[in-house]
Amino acid sequence: MVDATKDTLSSYAYELSFSDLDDKTIHQVKRTLLDSIGCLIGGFNSKTAIIARKVAPKVTESPTSSIIGTTNNTSIDIAAFANAISIRYLDFNDSYFTPGGGHPSDMISASLAAGEYCRSSGKNIITSIALAYQVFCSISDVAPMLGGREWDQGLCVGMGAALSSGKLLSLSQEELGHSLSISIVPNLPLLATRVGELSLWKGCATAYATKAGVFASILAKEGMEGPYEPFEGKNGLWEKLNVDTGKPGIINITSAISSQFEPFGITRTDFKFFPAQILTQAPTGLALEIEKLIDINEIKSIVIETYSNCVSTPESHPEKWDPKTRESADHSIPFMVASAFLYGDIGINSFTDEKITSQKIRDIISKLTIIENSSFTNKRPEESNCKMIVELINGKIITKETSYPKGHSQNPLTDDELENKFTNLAETMISKQHAKTI
Repeated sequence: MVDATKDTLSSYAYELSFSDLDDKTIHQVKRTLLDSIGCLIGGFNSKTAIIARKVAPKVTESPTSSIIGTTNNTSIDIAAFANAISIRYLDFNDSYFTPGGGHPSDMISASLAAGEYCRSSGKNIITSIALAYQVFCSISDVAPMLGGREWDQGLCVGMGAALSSGKLLSLSQEELGHSLSISIVPNLPLLATRVGELSLWKGCATAYATKAGVFASILAKEGMEGPYEPFEGKNGLWEKLNVDTGKPGIINITSAISSQFEPFGITRTDFKFFPAQILTQAPTGLALEIEKLIDINEIKSIVIETYSNCVSTPESHPEKWDPKTRESADHSIPFMVASAFLYGDIGINSFTDEKITSQKIRDIISKLTIIENSSFTNKRPEESNCKMIVELINGKIITKETSYPKGHSQNPLTDDELENKFTNLAETMISKQHAKTI
């Protein structure tokens, strides 16, 4: 009953230590932690976070972990869930975009909750976060590419949360393998979360996966065994992703995952400059550049040339052209671009009911076309190319283009910009001086 993928990941998790992390990785973990806490503060009063905090105190044990921003404690898995929802709500936390991808910082709450529970050192928590990203990025890089987007990103989140929290809970290598298995087999999340008009669950799905990963570690620590071959066995994950690991011509999954461990995955993630889906970052930035140069009442047409993901999402989800919820609006290129032109700014207050339902935004959307540029698609995921062509009524044409929108790993936020983002988010709840102290 050998599952090489499970053994590769659990062995790596068990053996990784703080001394294995280079200075760049350690610094990036700290940057990511600051960004995530800022997002948590910004999303603290969201409806989803309030719901989670109503439920969380009902589950208690000793010792416990904190529901950040309150005086309440709860079990470590529920704390991870509640805190992850606050981090995720604004869609402002980091992103790792490959054929799979998603928001790896959704897992950070697992390390914080387990680390507090175990009274772990800062070095151990940093190592745990770096580990979570390694697992997320390595699986994300290979699995969806082979099986298609049938499952949601929580698939990777749960695995990362299981191993990162399990490491802090001092699980053995065998126990880490069981934790990983338990996090996968009963918790395959459907992509239905991100299809059609998006509901409140859009910002909760990966928090639930984080909770499941932490709970898997708790079970494994107490002696629970998971299925022995969750990846490579009959009806295992690779079979469900249509991967025949023994078929000639199919890449060796274990080797592919192992190859992703260097450089550290967390150094390849993107921070967001706007509180919206990663696909919207480039076109939103270009719209804001052009808006400064024109009278928006003179716009005749807007054409966006970009890579296939940005085109297929609006085409297959018509709700993106007429969003009714905040969750749909911040995943909508048409809405984000129109809002950028109309208001000349994008921030956490760009998604009020009044703005989401604005007829003026619909009027601009009606002038918008999104088309695929195959050369841009061929350069993914290394580049995030986008070209915007705006024609005015007088015939003048204005063109702007980018390969690396602000926040991309190749055009990263500076430390000062990241601190400013944190301060702006934190000031929604605490004083500027308190924010600077953090």
